[in-house]
Amino acid sequence: MTFPHTPQMLTGAGLGLRTVHYQTILDQRPDIPWFEALTDNYMNAGGLPLHYLSRIREHYPLTFHGVGLSLGSTDPLDTAYIQGLKTLIERFNPVHVSDHLCWTAAHGLHGNELFPMPYTETAQRHIADRIDAVQNALGQRILVENVSSYLSFRESKMTEVEFFAGVAERADCYILCDINNIHVSAHNHDFDPVTYLDRLPADRIRELHLAGYEDQGEYLLDTHGAAVHEPVWELYERALARFGVIPTLIEWDNNIPSLERLLQEQRQAATRMRRHELAVLTPSRASEGTEGIER
Repeated sequence: MTFPHTPQMLTGAGLGLRTVHYQTILDQRPDIPWFEALTDNYMNAGGLPLHYLSRIREHYPLTFHGVGLSLGSTDPLDTAYIQGLKTLIERFNPVHVSDHLCWTAAHGLHGNELFPMPYTETAQRHIADRIDAVQNALGQRILVENVSSYLSFRESKMTEVEFFAGVAERADCYILCDINNIHVSAHNHDFDPVTYLDRLPADRIRELHLAGYEDQGEYLLDTHGAAVHEPVWELYERALARFGVIPTLIEWDNNIPSLERLLQEQRQAATRMRRHELAVLTPSRASEGTEGIER
């Protein structure tokens, strides 16, 4: 099955929707262009999470981001999970639906982790076929996100970015490019993150993610539990120059701060996006957009 390549519908910098901020969002109605909902938190038929998601959806566009498809697994696709996801999509009409370039389950057991793939043609074809099956079941394209990694497989015959780009081409899916994950993996595996960005197919990028990590000395640990680090901001600037002003999400999943603190990060991303918009429209005025960046 083929689907039309829909135009970009999101704009600006969004935030990940977290339960501790539900009521504050409804009370304050912050000036946020969109929120991302973690799909797996809303797969039940009822309950407070769905109640709040419905109320927030009345005021904001949503994207859906999940970890449960286990696209790279050798287990059969979970048809009940896919049907539950489809039901949720029909109810809330998210702009984007995404999951990860990884596997999370094997032999019916879930590892509660995003495990990387071996970068081989066989694995590339396998995960692309499964993405295609999911897209056919949902009746739409999905976005697939690169994960951070801490190990590599001896069987790998290509680089991560070659694998990723090939999967997107084979499956005819979109890409969610996580800038933090590129930086973390580049540090851990000693590759050039700029080269990675330059080799991604720009026409398939529909969303960017920014998050924080922890420096463990010998490696970086992707925690999504801190502010965006300066090297990630610098790589983000490169991504904007390469791909254009792509909708961007601030992720903060652990040690979740106040909504106001998240808004500070969101404003940094929004300011950098405006600077690049100015650079495209009126290059001589690009420096005007640098005012107000918070450190």
